[in-house]
Amino acid sequence: MKHSVKSWCEMVVLILWTTLSWADLPDFTGVVSSNAPAVVNITATSKTMTSAQDPQALLRQFFGGQMLPQQTQPQVPQISESLGSGFIISKDGYILTNNHVVHGASKIMVKLEDRRELQAKIIGTDERADIALLKIEAHDLPVVKLGNPDQLKVGQWVLAIGAPFGFDYSVTQGIVSAKGRSLSNESYVPFIQTDVPINPGNSGGPLINMQGEVVGINSQIYSRSGGFMGLSFAIPIDVAMEVVEQLKSSGKVERGYLGVGIQEVTKDLADVYGLPKAAGALVAKVLPDTPASRAGLKEGDVIVAFNGHEIGLATELPQQVGRAHVGSTQKLTIVRGGKTMIISFVVGDLPAEGDDNAQNNLNAQGAGHHLGLYIRDLTPEEKQNLNVTGGVEVSQIYDGPAASAGVRAGDVILRLNHQNIGTVQDYLNIVRKLPVGKPVEMVINRQGNQAIVAITLGQ
Repeated sequence: MKHSVKSWCEMVVLILWTTLSWADLPDFTGVVSSNAPAVVNITATSKTMTSAQDPQALLRQFFGGQMLPQQTQPQVPQISESLGSGFIISKDGYILTNNHVVHGASKIMVKLEDRRELQAKIIGTDERADIALLKIEAHDLPVVKLGNPDQLKVGQWVLAIGAPFGFDYSVTQGIVSAKGRSLSNESYVPFIQTDVPINPGNSGGPLINMQGEVVGINSQIYSRSGGFMGLSFAIPIDVAMEVVEQLKSSGKVERGYLGVGIQEVTKDLADVYGLPKAAGALVAKVLPDTPASRAGLKEGDVIVAFNGHEIGLATELPQQVGRAHVGSTQKLTIVRGGKTMIISFVVGDLPAEGDDNAQNNLNAQGAGHHLGLYIRDLTPEEKQNLNVTGGVEVSQIYDGPAASAGVRAGDVILRLNHQNIGTVQDYLNIVRKLPVGKPVEMVINRQGNQAIVAITLGQ
């Protein structure tokens, strides 16, 4: 009898605990119902020319290529489709999504919640921020309500609506893990990090707070496997809308430019430079003929504030400079030789990638981070020693698509996606156009031996 009473009490406690636990979870139904009608599915179609398969290839391989001469095969069109998400920001049909969702597309179709399918045109794109502005011909469309990402707090609930793997209008939820994250390949965006499950097809969809407001664009994940691993990143909606206004007015995006190479300040470096704490951006290089050089910045200066706003991490500096108006005068608080001073500089226009060699060498590591590696040009002597005419060396590598494929520091990349690489600039141009989620060929030279690896750029 006592045992039965004890079991009954334990069961009651368990039921009450379960009920209270569920009561603590938020109800997302209102947030979803108010936003889902303005979320769209995007199908981007692209056409590429590829060589037709040689019908005698197997015979040639079997006979060692001696009996059957290789023949030039005609180019044939290959049609491919990629899926993504987006959301409507105006009743007359403006839609926000990611640039990588529509990059290189010859045709873009948008599917609305009411099942209408309309062709969209690209108003403008911003590769650096991974933003694309589309337009469809329609009226009185449902729109999302935009929120203020600055009011987001770490630990708050957020949710995503999108079409992962084509399963349209799927809803996932999580919390804000961090704010102001800087990713190496997009250093001008202060990303919102969440643990909201994001998969291929979610890209371009909205990140929504519990007030039903869009606070970001789901852009990318960090993964060693290509699938979701708990690290998702969204572009803050205020950053995106600044891009939208520029794309609407001029069709292009301007970003502020200083012209320095920077690095983080460690505790040891803070002691060396007489700083009270490890914060700020240490100037490792000043590029010639730039706003930084004209303002008198020097290597070894530590930038601790921009217009009075403290720089905690070095990655915050390009974000703040990038949002400053080109031609405006801004102030930097720096520490030089243990003394604090303020200098002014006129904000330059961020050069297009590849406009000058010095900028290429600094930005090469950023573009390379799409694959998870740092690269550099080979010297003439190195080319001669390796008996190659071009290529770039992998100077450093970290977890990413390249590491997963077996690429190592010291490898020389000779060809990527069937295109020869002569210089860092060649590499940058090719990487920016790599397809997402599709394996591509990389030919490398490793200690004099040539090898081929397959690399897949994650979405």
